[in-house]
Amino acid sequence: MTDIADQDASIPLVERSVTNREIADGPADAVVLRRRLDAPIQDVWAAITTPDRIDRFFLPVSGDFREGGSYAFEGQASGRILACDAPNLLRLEWIPPDRAEADQVEVRLTADGDDDATWLELEHASVADVFHTDLSGDKFSPAIGWEGPLHFLGEYLRGVLPDQPSMEWYVFDEAEEMRLAKLRAAEWVKAEARHAGTS
Repeated sequence: MTDIADQDASIPLVERSVTNREIADGPADAVVLRRRLDAPIQDVWAAITTPDRIDRFFLPVSGDFREGGSYAFEGQASGRILACDAPNLLRLEWIPPDRAEADQVEVRLTADGDDDATWLELEHASVADVFHTDLSGDKFSPAIGWEGPLHFLGEYLRGVLPDQPSMEWYVFDEAEEMRLAKLRAAEWVKAEARHAGTS
């Protein structure tokens, strides 16, 4: 079996941007992560919408997995499934456990070329002021929090993750997570500066 790639390997593979959009709770700031995955679109779609597969690279999830249904990620966020248009669009209401406002997370998939690869675009929009990156390390944007799951999704699609829930194989290392967060934060500062320059 091929070894799981270090998370550093994914940092240059992610295209990052900041934008604005309207969501149900009002005008919102949004971050967008875009990455090419070496897997057909149907396989990527199944990986991000099938509970037992989501659990392999992200977190345990429960709920009613239909448009209009509700879901909950263990220890993370919950909400309603706003749109589910296979295999291209998944839109979720995203309510973090520490806030009352509902964010919106949208995942868009596009086949690349002859369908051996897929572009994944993840957009997280919020009316709360949560996306400003603090390089001091005191507070990190939720944008940074999406990069680990995207890395492990890529590794899952490559077939190198253990065939068991992530909570059984992933070992949290606080110092390593802080190191990665700071590297990713530096990239998000650039994305925020580009957005500020066009506003």
